[in-house]
Amino acid sequence: MSNSTPALATKDRDAATVPPRFGLVFAALMAAMLLASLDQTIVSTALPTIVGELHGVQHMAWVTTAYILVATIAMPVHGRLGDLIGRKALFLGAIGVFLAGSVVAGTAQNMTMLIIGRGIQGLGGGGLMITSQAIVADLVPPRQRARYMAPMGAVFGLSCVAGPLLGGWFTDTVGWRWAFWINLPVGALALAVSASALRLPRRALRVALDYRGFALMATAVTCTVLVADWGGTDYRWSDPLILGMTTGGLLAWALFFLSQHRAEKSSRRRAAEPVIPLWLFRSRIFDIATLISLLVVGAGMFAIVGYLPTYVQMVYGVGATESGLLLLPMVVGMFLTAGPSARMMSTDGRYKIFPIVGTALVGVAATLMSSMDTATSLVLVCVYAFVLGAGLGLVMQPLVLAVQNDFPRSAVGTATSANSFFREIGATLGTAAVGTAFTHRLTDRLGSVAPGTSANTSSLTPALVRSLPEKAQHTVILAYQQSLTPVFRYLVPVFVLGFLLTLVLPEKPLTAGTADDTPEATRDGVPTVV
Repeated sequence: MSNSTPALATKDRDAATVPPRFGLVFAALMAAMLLASLDQTIVSTALPTIVGELHGVQHMAWVTTAYILVATIAMPVHGRLGDLIGRKALFLGAIGVFLAGSVVAGTAQNMTMLIIGRGIQGLGGGGLMITSQAIVADLVPPRQRARYMAPMGAVFGLSCVAGPLLGGWFTDTVGWRWAFWINLPVGALALAVSASALRLPRRALRVALDYRGFALMATAVTCTVLVADWGGTDYRWSDPLILGMTTGGLLAWALFFLSQHRAEKSSRRRAAEPVIPLWLFRSRIFDIATLISLLVVGAGMFAIVGYLPTYVQMVYGVGATESGLLLLPMVVGMFLTAGPSARMMSTDGRYKIFPIVGTALVGVAATLMSSMDTATSLVLVCVYAFVLGAGLGLVMQPLVLAVQNDFPRSAVGTATSANSFFREIGATLGTAAVGTAFTHRLTDRLGSVAPGTSANTSSLTPALVRSLPEKAQHTVILAYQQSLTPVFRYLVPVFVLGFLLTLVLPEKPLTAGTADDTPEATRDGVPTVV
């Protein structure tokens, strides 16, 4: 591809249409993506009931970790395979695997069966989140694609709110197993619609994937996620297990990228295909956009969203449902900015200004949240959440579009999945870093104002705090507030770095035509990029 893509001059090319019945297909894609993203959070409010019934409190964390871990590993594999063998069969298979995992989890009679079911769900869910976006890229030119990618991006924000609310509601009414049963009718409908209405090109029937690279990637991701989840909480950072997994993870990452380099060379001789090809990193757009996604969306957004509901429960005494509803302004902000920005990108094909403004807004939101104290009204908290959502609505999908627009259609799934893969790694590390800093601050603060309390910080609940005498209650609430809100300030430099990166993000106007591969688009089987 050339370094300068000429702007499309004619209205006819700007008005490129989507395929027939695409509205029906898009609804199925949205449903599949919503199910996959919801299942990252839907069990959070149901976990106390689940582990009580299945007698497995010591394995509680794995109910969530199993899904996220397997989904993260599955993302680049689905993206690469979709480019190589075609996406329709892969998408239908991912729905089937996700539904099978839902059945296993829904019928679980012990924690082992539930965790296995969650892992199977993650295998399908990771594929759904990636393949849905890649299918839109297959069917819709980049400029028109902006209008469809915006609501797909907002789905992630919606799931942060709807997941815990639905999980709690099911638990309180028909039972926690319905958090999994609800997937069956919706997933089956998405499967039927996609099987009948989705028309995609078929590609090679046989592909030799780099299984050694896949094993190394799975090892690296597993070590990274477990170190992030366990380090400083379940185990001390100096614990031999954490040190061993850290060393093993770093070694696995190094060997993985070395294996990808070798696989890329051999793939030109029609041998094993790399899972994450290194030619992706030749694109400045991919490198910078992926780093912004990792920092701003991954490490930043998920860290704030993960702890804000707990904060308002502890400090303001609201229930779990109400705390989830207080995130609705964030979702509203995402929708209000994602829609207009998508229309503007469709009109002029420009995207760079939106991540610039969006990252600035996210940084402002983090700064405002770091100033919260026990006297801050809930209305202001909602305003801050709205500002956060407004910024994210301008960041998430424009970055995905920028990445997709820089590659030919034969590589769009690989590029999309790699971008999402590193964003998930950022989310894991960011959430863990905020959690560790917060826990240490809370332990130290409670230990200084209420000796003997610091050892019990892991068992603090809103109900327990409200049962304390008024003076002790105020002490704990103040310690909680003073421990968490400064941690939000620690994220501000992360957003500043993200903002600076948006300034140097290259802008390649979104094309209005179909991004078919041309002889100039590849060299030795490797897509050429900016």
